[in-house]
Order: sequence, then structure tokens, then C-alpha cells
Amino acid sequence: MRIPTMLTLSVSLMERTLILLKPDALSQGICGKVISRFEEAGFRIIACKMLKLTQELLREHYAHIADKPFYPEVEQFMQSAPVIGMVLEGENIIARMRDMLGVTDCLEAAPGTIRAEYGSKEPGQSKMRNIVHASDSPETAAAEIRRFFGETELHKW
Repeated sequence: MRIPTMLTLSVSLMERTLILLKPDALSQGICGKVISRFEEAGFRIIACKMLKLTQELLREHYAHIADKPFYPEVEQFMQSAPVIGMVLEGENIIARMRDMLGVTDCLEAAPGTIRAEYGSKEPGQSKMRNIVHASDSPETAAAEIRRFFGETELHKW
């Protein structure tokens, strides 16, 4: 009988992420296209609602940049129209979602990513008008999901 000398484990991690379809996604009428890509990737929608973001909520959400000179423009943009907030669940969703979206700056996003295809090509706008916000870590996702959704709004099925 042979005993293996090395064992390879494949680890899949079921995660959740917060998604905000930003005002530019709504104004372009591409929410359905973007959501379809999430579903085609095998991600499950466990919460979804349309929101008009308040100044207080935005300051909490963007606390890491609220003291930056460009923040008022971010706040104005995010309040210019409703957003669609969603919680998605899937294996390794945070990293996979970041790959699907592309880097924050649409001008630098890889071809085929959501931000490269639909985001602003206008210098100075390409980092903000980038279609979608997604959580960047499991810890951030947990905090962001609590910020936008109550426990009873999350559905398992």
C-alpha cells in the first residue's frame, strides 16, 4: 500500500459581497446586463433593493476618503440618482467579483471587464463613474452588508 507524501487540498470559500450598481449604471440602462453577468458567473442574489443614498450613509460608507478634496464630487455623484444595492453570495466571490469588474479606473481596466466595457472613458471621471462598487475583503463585506441591509432582508434559498 502506497501512502501519499503530499496531500493537495482545494479550498473553496462561500462568501458574500455588497454590490452597489451606481447612478451611471442606472442612467445607461445596463443594470440587467451587469446582473446577468453576475448570475452567469454562478453568483446568487440573496438581497436586492433600490436606494436613495443619504449624506450620512455616504459619509460612513466612504469614511476612508471623506477627508479628501475630491470627496464632495463623489457624494454628489452617488446622490445624483438611486442606486441598486445587492448582496451576492458565491465561492470566493470577493476575488472573483474584483476580477470581473476590473480595476477601479475604467481607463486601466482589462478588456472584457465590466468597468472596461461600461465605465466612463473620460479622464477625471473614470475612477468614480465605474458602474459598480464591490466589497474588497471579507471584513469590509460584512461591515458594508450590515450598513445597507438588515438581517431580515438577507434570504437563503
